[in-house]
Amino acid sequence: MSERSPAPGGLALVESLVNTLDVESGADSLDGVEGRARFGLTQDELPAARELRESLRATLLAHAGHQAHRTVTPLGELLARAPLVVTVDAGDGSAALAPADEGPLLSRVAAAVAQALVEGTWTRLKACEAVDCLWAYYDRSPAGRGRWCSMQVCGARAKMRRYRAKG
Repeated sequence: MSERSPAPGGLALVESLVNTLDVESGADSLDGVEGRARFGLTQDELPAARELRESLRATLLAHAGHQAHRTVTPLGELLARAPLVVTVDAGDGSAALAPADEGPLLSRVAAAVAQALVEGTWTRLKACEAVDCLWAYYDRSPAGRGRWCSMQVCGARAKMRRYRAKG
């Protein structure tokens, strides 16, 4: 788990959703009332939210150049179901995609992804390559080649494993 600052803009929603599951311990904050409330979820919406979370995680692993660790519904299939509308600001004429209804998590995530695509930040949101972590993080490195959520924790562990394997 990272000490990094949150992802910018709407990507913070995506990052926080992916990070509701601590892969190492198995703790899922969506199991609790407070965790569901953070995302405006009901108990009945949990299966779809978890499916979205794992599809996002698989995509974020791909952003970091890694394969998903299990089969998931492709993110594009899920996001295609999200009702979005184009909004236009009367003041400056800027346009954006927005959820057709503020409630559904899927629509809020789809709007965040669309905005990140426009801003060129989507592929900077990644998942840690450590299989016992898989934490989402925003890669702020100049070259955009970050591999771990934390160099001090996951990166150090990976380097130590490589070092021991050589010896």
